Amino acid sequence: MTSPETTAPSDEKTAGQNFSELGLADAVLKALRDVGYETPSAIQAATIPPLLEGRDVVGLAQTGTGKTAAFALPILSRLDVSQKTPQALVLAPTRELALQVCEAFEKYAAHLKGVHVLPVYGGQGYGVQLSALRRGVHVVVGTPGRIMDHLDKGTLDLSELKYLVLDEADEMLKMGFAEDVETILADTPDDKQVALFSATMPSAIRRISAKYLHDPEEITVKSKTTTSVNTTQRYLVVSYPQKVDALTRILEVENFEGMIVFTRTKNETETLAEKLRARGYSAAAISGDVAQVQRERTVNQLKSGKLDILVATDVAARGLDVDRISHVVNYDIPIDTESYVHRIGRTGRAGRSGTAISFVTPRERRLLTAIEKATRQPLTQMQLPSVDDVNATRLSRFDDAITQALGQPDRIEAFRDIIGHYVKHHDVPEADVAAALAVVSQGDTPLLLSPEEMRAQRDRDERDRKEASASRPSRDDRGPSRFDKGDRGSRPERRPRGAGDSSLATYRIAVGKRHKVEPRQIVGALANEGGLSRNDFGHIDIRPEFSLVELPADLPDDVLSRLTGTRIGGKLIELRPDRGAPSKRGDDRDDRPARKPRR
Repeated sequence: MTSPETTAPSDEKTAGQNFSELGLADAVLKALRDVGYETPSAIQAATIPPLLEGRDVVGLAQTGTGKTAAFALPILSRLDVSQKTPQALVLAPTRELALQVCEAFEKYAAHLKGVHVLPVYGGQGYGVQLSALRRGVHVVVGTPGRIMDHLDKGTLDLSELKYLVLDEADEMLKMGFAEDVETILADTPDDKQVALFSATMPSAIRRISAKYLHDPEEITVKSKTTTSVNTTQRYLVVSYPQKVDALTRILEVENFEGMIVFTRTKNETETLAEKLRARGYSAAAISGDVAQVQRERTVNQLKSGKLDILVATDVAARGLDVDRISHVVNYDIPIDTESYVHRIGRTGRAGRSGTAISFVTPRERRLLTAIEKATRQPLTQMQLPSVDDVNATRLSRFDDAITQALGQPDRIEAFRDIIGHYVKHHDVPEADVAAALAVVSQGDTPLLLSPEEMRAQRDRDERDRKEASASRPSRDDRGPSRFDKGDRGSRPERRPRGAGDSSLATYRIAVGKRHKVEPRQIVGALANEGGLSRNDFGHIDIRPEFSLVELPADLPDDVLSRLTGTRIGGKLIELRPDRGAPSKRGDDRDDRPARKPRR
């Protein structure tokens, strides 16, 4: 039987529709009013009614279109709070997305008494999750690997599950979770309702839909590009030594509220954040090494306005959704278009306008061309703001501050008497007194920049860069990534063993060619569970029964513990340091004990 297919109307055509017309529970509608949501997006308007009717649904839409609310609102409207075993399970590819989905559920359940939502992901202690499961949970949101662990241990009871959601299903399959997802689907009640959301519809997703969904309604939100039309995309051609200076000038002239600055390496995040703080900006860094508690604290500061600039890697910012983000800056342009789309998807979401600025070095122009071709949307070249541009912006803001102060007549009147007293007793013109007060207010930092000061700052930045480069391991050089020669799923370029990177060590994992594992699955699984970035990976050698992976030699114990318990294709990888000598042949001869060195 052919599943019906629906093409969701554009957001303009849903502008006259209201959430109250979709059949949602009153308590859920009240929560939506609290957060100021009135009009559903295209995917929400098309998906919520069939889900409320109990239909299985396949929703195809790009990131930032409101997919979370599309499945969270109907689930919450139909929850039975008296049932203590999990009723809804949402599978997400990354812990960041899982946390974001949990936060959305809690926000929409604000007026539903007694609803408990639990995030389940690698990197968090089992104790917290086990305690919550014993107390009773209505909605579980987790990554496939950790969900499988709980099912294997018998600590997660899905026997009474009513709703199952696969969020960003194509991303889960790319990261090697296909077997885990199918195992979970097969081990849950046959009469459950399933919703599958994906940005694309590859053959594997089509097969899962045909096998596990019952006569699903397929809903597609048509999009001309893979990037938001609400986001203005620009680029600046700049050499690496100029980047800090360029970013500083952009911060001066751009009217931004909250900003994410993306770098290619985790070391660069803290280095850049320190330089921004030294220039008076409230900036913080997050990367895969940052503990989850600290990450959440930093994100909350960004949301509340205590922090204006977040410097992040791709892994750390995955799933991040903060209303205040008006600008995204690609300090290092990503090497693949998918990362670019995910990055700029942090702004211009849910109808809001946003700005994306990418720094492109002369040799990276080919990456810019690839991005424009893939997104079918040209990027506009911008010029580096000049000293005059910066000074004009500073003067404008100074004028605005004076105008704002003049709008407080009571305070002005009090200070007028003080100024008058000073003028009378010191015989100084009022204009000179006003100028002196401006000097006091401004402090040691000059209001207007001079070309000499800009050059001096560039010299300091270059000196700092050279010192940092001299003390940093070669793998963190900001040159091209080891993955430059291919797409996301391609095999990393092999480096000569004799010139090996001393900061990397070889680890063995218990999956190989026999398990049909690919490099992209290894990178995806280890990056997700261990919070690693692509630059943390060296050569990947896949043998018939196992694989050898080069990873940082100084991996913390907690990261090693998480990685050891990681699953790829449903199999525990049992990661451990490799003690055997590397072989040049694709067999399993390295599985024997290491030979003694020749004398």
